[in-house]
Amino acid sequence: MAVTTVAELGDLTRFEHPRQLMNYLGLTPSEYSSGGRRQQGSITKTGNTHARRALVEGAWAYRYPAKVSRPLQLRLEKLPKAIQAISWKAQVRLCKRYRQLMAKGKNTKQVVVAIAREGSTFMWAIAKQVTVPPKA
Repeated sequence: MAVTTVAELGDLTRFEHPRQLMNYLGLTPSEYSSGGRRQQGSITKTGNTHARRALVEGAWAYRYPAKVSRPLQLRLEKLPKAIQAISWKAQVRLCKRYRQLMAKGKNTKQVVVAIAREGSTFMWAIAKQVTVPPKA
C-alpha cells in the first residue's frame, strides 16, 4: 500500500497538511451546498487513481486484528523507533476504527474508504519523520 502510494506520488512531505494529501488522492467526500443546506456525497475521485486504489485495497486488511508477524518484525527492526511507533499506532487505530464503524452499521465500502483516508494520514506522518538524502 505505502510502496505503491509513494511510487505514484513521490515525496509526501510536499503536502503541508494530511488533508491536502487526502484531497489530492480524491478520498474526501464531495459536497453539495446551497444556502444554509450542506450535503456530502461520494468521494471526489480526483488525483492519482493508482494510489487511491492501492490505499483502498490495503484498507481491507484492517478487518483483521492488529498483529506483527515474524517477517514483518524482522523488517521493522531495521527502522527507527519513531517510525515503528507510528506504524504500530496506525495498525491498532485503524483496526479499532474499522470495527467501530462497522458496529455503527455503516456501509462496508464507506468504512473501507474512511480507513484508507485515515491510513494516508499515517503515511504522511511517517514521511515527515524520515529524512531522505538529496540526490547527487
